[in-house]
Amino acid sequence: MTPPLSTSQCPTVRLVLAISLDGRLAPPQGGAAQLGGAGDRRALEQALAWADACLIGAGTLRAHQCTCLIRNPQLLEQRLQEGRPQQPAAVVVSRSLGFSRTWQFFDQPLQRWLLAPAPMHQGFDRWFPLAPTWPERLQALGAAGIQRLVLLGGAQLTADLLAADCVDALQLTVVPQLLGGPFSWLPLTDSSLPACLVQPGAWQSDGVEDLGHGEWLLRYQRIR
Repeated sequence: MTPPLSTSQCPTVRLVLAISLDGRLAPPQGGAAQLGGAGDRRALEQALAWADACLIGAGTLRAHQCTCLIRNPQLLEQRLQEGRPQQPAAVVVSRSLGFSRTWQFFDQPLQRWLLAPAPMHQGFDRWFPLAPTWPERLQALGAAGIQRLVLLGGAQLTADLLAADCVDALQLTVVPQLLGGPFSWLPLTDSSLPACLVQPGAWQSDGVEDLGHGEWLLRYQRIR
């Protein structure tokens, strides 16, 4: 495994997800899940306001055909006062170019960047080659001015970044709902995560917040 590059070169990566009590992202039949209420939405928008960009897997984009936007006027004004765009850039990770320009994503008011083996100029504002390792890919985003990155999934993209030990923080909203089925927030495979991630002391609690209506926000920091 290639070790992560220094924090001066790579953005800080925060995984932001809403998950069911049994750790699922979607119902057994697949498709877009409707997890999280108003409290989770508020926490999500605060994370987006913190971020310079959000990282989205192509499968997640195909399921939703759009990405999350900041709607809170105070957060939008805060970003403007900081000299930043109102919305963080959306960085889509894909090994193929099967996107439809009819998706709502291509009409949303944000910068669309593509991390893929080959460029797709139509609909995207910027292209980054899909370098061999995640530390190299993150370094390229860091060189483009991305210092804070929110990872929005999906499960395979999350697993790939964790396998490279490139996730610095977890922000998980636990929703009082059971879904069942195979769609866990990490893929259900026989593959192991790196030993450095599963050993005691790898993660430290950074707080718990009651979001209301039975939802709880759990925050953890990676201890390196």
